[in-house]
Amino acid sequence: MNLTLKVWRQNGANDKGRLESYQVKDISPDMSFLEMMDVLNDQIIVEGKDPVAFDHDCREGICGSCSMFINGEAHGPGRGITTCQLHMRTFNDGDTIYIEPWRAAAFPVIKDLVTDRSAFDRIIQAGGYVSVNTSGNTQDANALPIPKDDADKAFDAATCIGCGACVATCKNSSAMLFVSAKVSQLALLPQGDPERTTRALHMVEQMDKEGFGNCTNTGACEVECPKEISLENIARLNREYLRASVNPDK
Repeated sequence: MNLTLKVWRQNGANDKGRLESYQVKDISPDMSFLEMMDVLNDQIIVEGKDPVAFDHDCREGICGSCSMFINGEAHGPGRGITTCQLHMRTFNDGDTIYIEPWRAAAFPVIKDLVTDRSAFDRIIQAGGYVSVNTSGNTQDANALPIPKDDADKAFDAATCIGCGACVATCKNSSAMLFVSAKVSQLALLPQGDPERTTRALHMVEQMDKEGFGNCTNTGACEVECPKEISLENIARLNREYLRASVNPDK
């Protein structure tokens, strides 16, 4: 396939940024999107120019680093996939593809398609942990019976990879889906009880400090989430936060 790429180029958060046009030829439909980006960068480097900066790591859909807005969609067309799982057969010969970084004040652009998502790390540090011993002399799993329904919901919430697609997709740049997933995976399990109250209060407080917007329940975050995290988690976070606000010492 021969394609026209409109790629966002920006040298830091204070740079105005612009879209630059590139032509790539003989792209195999079996290539992943990131392999196509490698072809583009090889071409740019041969021309003696600065390659496009973008994040990538595992290329298995589990690290969340391949954050690109492709033709106006987080991680591109397709549902339940990250950018590294997107294949070029999704596109047609002659297509023009727009490639941009996440757009959110809390995710400032470092360079080109790379954004600073350390705000998520600080939210986790505020309360996304447990004090239960999880290494070394751990308790046998069978000693803590957990209802199957709760275990399944906790597992589903824990599949969140923190990529930020929910934030990039939300018209308010809300991080509620991410925070709710991290709160839910622990609130549903007995191991999460010791910090249950402080977790909800502190993580929401940090989320607000980072400058993320409010949730207005449009549901775009769930649609674009590569792990299909449910909006039910946001409802659970709201309940956890209300419970903690009413009984902050329990």
